[in-house]
Amino acid sequence: MTADLLEKATEFENRTLSHMSTSDRVAASREAKQLILAINEIYKKTKDASLMDTMKRLTEKKRKIEKRLKGNPLA
Repeated sequence: MTADLLEKATEFENRTLSHMSTSDRVAASREAKQLILAINEIYKKTKDASLMDTMKRLTEKKRKIEKRLKGNPLA
């Protein structure tokens, strides 16, 4: 299960963000959240540093997606 999650996480990290529609961005954000939470459950039990690094990278990518979804605030 851990290897499967890490494989999905790696695939998600390598996915390109360009030319995504809004619905694609929402789906990607939800997928990232699901992956992060699943990896976190395993991390709680094992305290493996590599899992934490993976979660940090996924969170950074998720933040970029969400920043694009929310857009720039109007002055």
